[in-house]
Amino acid sequence: MKSAHFISAFFIVAVAALSVPATAFAEDKAAISAMEAYFDFSEYEGGTILPEQIPAEDWKNIYVIDTRDAEQFQKAHIPGAVNIDWRKVLGQRSKLPGNKMVLLYCNAGTLSSQAAIALRVAGMENVRILQGGFTEWKAKGGFEANKIASKKSAK
Repeated sequence: MKSAHFISAFFIVAVAALSVPATAFAEDKAAISAMEAYFDFSEYEGGTILPEQIPAEDWKNIYVIDTRDAEQFQKAHIPGAVNIDWRKVLGQRSKLPGNKMVLLYCNAGTLSSQAAIALRVAGMENVRILQGGFTEWKAKGGFEANKIASKKSAK
C-alpha cells in the first residue's frame, strides 16, 4: 500500500534529519521519492491554520492535540486539548477522528509540524498545524483571536 511505503520512508528521512548525518541516507531513493510524493500533493499553507482563522465557537468542533511533553501540558495548554507527545501521534492515529479537523500544536509549531507531516503522509487529510503554536495562540488572544483580528481589520 502506498501509505505504508510513505510512512516507512518518512521515518527513514526523519531519523536521518534528526540523528544521523544526512550523507548516510543520501542515496535512499525510496525515502526521497516518498517525501517528494508528499510534497507534490501538499498544497501551499494547506496544512497550517492561524489562531485568528478559527472563530471561538468553532473550537468545540476541532480535535486539538497538544504535542508537547506532559510536564508542559500540565503547566498550561489550550482548554479541551488532548496531550499526545509529538513522537507518539502517528502511533495513536487510529484513535483520532476522521470526521473533524485534527489540530496539532506545540510551543511554536516545529514539533507539531513533524507529527502532522507524518499523519498526512499516512493518509490523514483532516490534519492542520496551529501556526505559531501555543505561544502565538496566547499572544493573539486564545479563543478570542478571531474576534480580536476582526475588530482590528474593521478599523
